[in-house]
Order: sequence, then C-alpha cells, then structure tokens
Amino acid sequence: MNKRGTANLPLHGGHAPRWLFQRMVKLAGAISESILYEYGSDEFLRRISDPHWFQAFSCVLGFDWHSSGTTTTTCGALKTAINPEEHGIMVAGGKGRASRKTLDEIEMIGDSFSLTSPKIDELIFNSRISAKIDNSCIQDGYNLYHHSFIFTEKGEWAVIQQGLNTEDKYARRYHWLSELVEDPIDEPHKAIACDQQQLNTLNMTSHKSEDCRDISVDLICDNPEHLRTYFKSKDSSQTLLTDYFNSAEGPDQIDNQFKIPNFKDHNAQLHMPKHHPVLDMDLSSREFQVLKDAWEIQPQNYEELISLKGIGPKKIRALALISDLVYGSAPSWKDPVKYSFTHGGKDGFPYPVNREVYDNSIQTLKDALDEAKLNKKERYQAIKRLEKVIHS
Repeated sequence: MNKRGTANLPLHGGHAPRWLFQRMVKLAGAISESILYEYGSDEFLRRISDPHWFQAFSCVLGFDWHSSGTTTTTCGALKTAINPEEHGIMVAGGKGRASRKTLDEIEMIGDSFSLTSPKIDELIFNSRISAKIDNSCIQDGYNLYHHSFIFTEKGEWAVIQQGLNTEDKYARRYHWLSELVEDPIDEPHKAIACDQQQLNTLNMTSHKSEDCRDISVDLICDNPEHLRTYFKSKDSSQTLLTDYFNSAEGPDQIDNQFKIPNFKDHNAQLHMPKHHPVLDMDLSSREFQVLKDAWEIQPQNYEELISLKGIGPKKIRALALISDLVYGSAPSWKDPVKYSFTHGGKDGFPYPVNREVYDNSIQTLKDALDEAKLNKKERYQAIKRLEKVIHS
C-alpha cells in the first residue's frame, strides 16, 4: 500500500552560492541522465516523486537534510539540467513568478512533444487541480509558493510543490505522481512523512471526507441562499444588545444620547432574533455571491465544484462545517502528513561542501554513463568507484 502525506522543512534564508548551484546542475544532469538511460522516463518520475528519494537526491546535490531549499533549488537545478528535446522530459514552473509560467510552458513544450490538444489540456488541468487541492482542500496552514510540474513526451507527469507557514517558519512539500492518481480529490498524493504535524487540519482529500464532499456539492446545487443563517456577515457593523430593544410608545422612550431604553416605561421590550450564527466564521456578500454563481452552474461533482473560480479555502471550509453540523457528515481533521546528506549544506552545516569531492562525483557519473553507452555489458561499472572517491 502506498504511503501518503507531506514533508515539513524549516525555512533557511539566503541563496545557494553560484559555484554550488553550477555544480548542482551538473550533478543533477548526470544522475538524471543515468536514470533515464538505464530505466526510462517513467522510472525517473517515480523516483523524483518519491519524497525519500527526492530528499536524498537533494542532499547529494549539496543540501543538508532539513533545509527548505531542498525543494526550490533542486527543482531549479533539474529544470536547468534537463533538456526537453534531448531527454523527453520537461520541468515546468518553479518558485514564485516561475510557477505562474507553468501553464504556458506545458502548452509550448507539449506541442514540441507532439502531444494532442486534449492531452495538453489534461496536463494543464492536472497542474491547476493539484495546486488548488494542496492550497485549499488541505487546510494545514501552508500557502503554496513553489509549483513544479514535470511531464514526459508520453504525457505522464509528477508534481512537486511546496507551501509556507508564516507562523512557525516551516515549509511543507507535496508530491504527486500521475500513475497513482485515480481520483484527484481522493487520496491523490504520493507518500511522505513528517514530525511536524498540525492539529485540526481540514483534509477534504481524505477518503473519510467522501460523504462530506458529496454533501458540499448538494448544498450548492440546492441553492446556497438557505445557508446564510449559519454565518455572521462581516458587511455589517457590530451588533449591539440595544439594537434589539423596541418600545410600543415610539422612539421618544429611548434615550438618544446613550441609546439605552428608558426602563421607566414598562412597555419597552427586548426582541431577540429567531436565528443566530452557529459557525465561528463569516462570509461577505461578495463571497456568498460566489456560492450563488456556483449554484447557477450546477456542478456535477466535487472536482468540478472546487475548480470553479472563487471557490477557495473559506468556501470549502464553510461547506464542510455545514455538512458536519446539519447532516452529521464530518470531514477528516487529521493532518495527512517523513532525512540524508552527503556533500554538505549551503550554510556549512552539518559540514561544508568539499568542492573537489563534489567535482569528482560529477565526473565519475559522467564516466559511468559514457562507458554504459559504449558497452552495455560494462554499464555503470565506473559508479563503483564513487564510494572510493568520496571516502578517500
């Protein structure tokens, strides 16, 4: 059974120095090309989407085992090292602004891979839905700032993306692999584990949230107008107790200076509303309009619902809470949330990178690949020298 989850990493400031990143690109290219030559692109995706393999790979490239840069810089090195035309693999997206270019890169390289228009549209959808799910359907306090979408000329894909928790200064990495995704909204991730779990994490992708997802769709399709009574509105000002006082004698019975009832008038009455909000959250009129717009579209399933414009974390959470409150279909609140180093880290811990050893590692891998291409019977014999080089 596949393990599933996420990885938490502390945020380390600064950037990988130029001399280190240049070597990371070379070593990442040598390792990737070796895997592609020996096992093919499908196996490359399986390895790169495996959180443990990716973590070890990042550390081999030059990062200490718990740095947040193991994600962003490693993906950046892969993107620089891998040539789509030569290797048949594209690493799209990246950190920050680069992530917003993902869809354009998928479309451009998809054409060069001679993928059909429906297949390219499918890749674009998977890029979007994976980001939407990890940013909205798994409410663990981490906001995505890195999104890498890796796909092959056959249309297979993997996602490596990372979110930031501004309060505890940790980053969390999410892995997807297309061959394991039977349903993008039901246990879609490839396994990871972590010692930094969050309490009360709304996980709408859990199989235990299936009924809650179905009811969320029903709540929208039945017209969300009737949901207003469950929320307070942040459009109005603070409601005061005096707002509910009324006098049969008219407004003169109210002290206008202090807005309190004149209790000398025994006809002053307190009228409380029939309904009051029962959920500790609010939705503005604009946010309710998003739900009304979704009702007009009549989504057929949860995947379609969360794909609609404006259906973000707050609306998803609101529907989940009402599903639990009214129908007793509770979502999962369990965090779906697992170390190695060889060449050292960019900050010198646990020990500084030895440039000579690093360069020897790169050259050894290149020699192994060249020998493999020349003589398959002796492929990768040179890799056996790698351990001697490192420990010499």
